[in-house]
Amino acid sequence: MAQNSFVQSAERIFSILEILAEKGPMTLTEISKELNLHKTTVSRLAGSLISMGYAKRNIDGRYALTFKMLGLAGRMLEKTDIISISRPHMERLAQISGETVHFVRREGAWIVYIDKVESNANSVRMVSRIGLRQPAYCTAVGKAMLAELELEEVREIWNGSEIKKYTPNTITDFDVLQKELENIREKGYAIDNEENELGVRCIAASVKNFEGRADNAFSISAPVSRLGDEKIEVLSRYLLEIKEKLSRELGGIL
Repeated sequence: MAQNSFVQSAERIFSILEILAEKGPMTLTEISKELNLHKTTVSRLAGSLISMGYAKRNIDGRYALTFKMLGLAGRMLEKTDIISISRPHMERLAQISGETVHFVRREGAWIVYIDKVESNANSVRMVSRIGLRQPAYCTAVGKAMLAELELEEVREIWNGSEIKKYTPNTITDFDVLQKELENIREKGYAIDNEENELGVRCIAASVKNFEGRADNAFSISAPVSRLGDEKIEVLSRYLLEIKEKLSRELGGIL
């Protein structure tokens, strides 16, 4: 019974934190109605938050969060190594696919390779390397992240890119890219169909962070001969599964 009471109190105190973070300063009555809790209960829990320094009571009587919450989040982020979190998933994907897996970050109109896992199943390796920069608009990882952005932000990235045909399949028309991004949103993953390099095909998915932004993505890359439509169909299921798990581990909003 005591354990259940402790869990209930913890749930309620976090509910108050979340509602104040979402809606800003609120009165005791407003919090009580929003969470369907008795005012006495809210007053007691809010008092605990105030005593710990996570909340304060303004002059107008409304409760609000303090910047101590930001400090806590900042210290957590300092200790968060995204590669350490993503690496087990990338290794699993490389083992399942038998192909090279990349993890990237978007920097403006570019994507940057920040991790790479080679599979031992095949002797033909990808020439990619950590630190390599490529345009976002003609890569599977780049398109996967662009698909998560608003139209104006995509247009800004497009206008800031040097649009050129790397291969006959490279998309160089903005309207065509928009249709491609719509398709990616529907499927949940993107395909680079020899758009960046002839003979190489990729399938990729974006990963959202705690702010809900898809600033990272991961991909499976292989020669066209080893990554046909049927294999992409099979691998896409694992890709979407890892996309969901990794986004949750990073605090992403799905």
